[in-house]
Amino acid sequence: MRRKIEAARRRRNWLFPLLLPLVAAALANGAAFGQAMPFAGASPAPPPIDAFSAPPALGTNPGLRTTPQGQAPSREPHAVLPPAPAGKTTVGVFARFSADGPAIPHGLMWRVFADTPEASGAFPLVAESTDPAPVFFLNPGGYIVHVTYGFSTAAQRLQVGAVARREQFVLPAGGLRLEADVESKIIPGQKLTFDIYEGSFLQGRTSTQPYYRGANAGDVVLLPEGTYHVVSTYGDANAVVRADVNVQAGKLTDATFHHRAAQIVLKLVAEKGGDAQANTQWSVVTPGGDTIKESIGALPTVVLSEGDYTAIARNDGKVISRDFKVEAGKDREVEVINK
Repeated sequence: MRRKIEAARRRRNWLFPLLLPLVAAALANGAAFGQAMPFAGASPAPPPIDAFSAPPALGTNPGLRTTPQGQAPSREPHAVLPPAPAGKTTVGVFARFSADGPAIPHGLMWRVFADTPEASGAFPLVAESTDPAPVFFLNPGGYIVHVTYGFSTAAQRLQVGAVARREQFVLPAGGLRLEADVESKIIPGQKLTFDIYEGSFLQGRTSTQPYYRGANAGDVVLLPEGTYHVVSTYGDANAVVRADVNVQAGKLTDATFHHRAAQIVLKLVAEKGGDAQANTQWSVVTPGGDTIKESIGALPTVVLSEGDYTAIARNDGKVISRDFKVEAGKDREVEVINK
């Protein structure tokens, strides 16, 4: 199957138990760190994409048309910190895509934990915020500050004294937005699924389990920067296209997968152009005998990659078959005549 991919770089909460390993690691290291969090549950809603600026010029990665974005200048957060109530200290936090990049303007989830666990082993949650650059008023003492942006996350240990302070976090994350077409015609999103794997398939180092399963067409998935292997499935049979995609910090990658497939409606009729016969069992097989799809009904629809197939219909004790050919983008009916 021919496979191509174009990409243009333009531009949650996790359950409390999932945070505990990060808190413990921050306590051990006493320094900032970043870690990819595993996918658990349904697809998160995509955040607004204006965290990423508009694109400039073409890159040189074979099979990918890329437009790395310029970083939009942003106002320095917490240039002036507000005074804290008596007995408290002001701590302002914010995050950047890189050490010298712009501040991330939204989509962040902040949590502040005490750095001493309770008897149960849990670290007490002191404060949380979804503001891009929140200010916390904290009692002097030790804390772990944890921030999440999509699937990118970091934690840092803070020792708060009597003097107000501002803390910067670096979250090297980017956005990935996926779609697919057939013969330059965009495929409706409800007919597509995308699975995202860490690593490069071309270099033989992709993960075996999806990092993000079932991404929807058009959604922006926020990922730690790096290389990902994306599998695009059109329908639920054999129309599958895969490619490696690079995600860069602070940039949005739009990736369009090109399928070579068509929608086929199977129809058992008594004569050409006749009505479809109900209660028909269908099998679609390859010339080599591999079963691609099975279904029951008068007019089942199946999406197939281009190539040669045989439709086998079973109805009222009879078995009838017909060979047919699928051409990319040419949706059609395949009639099997019940003689």
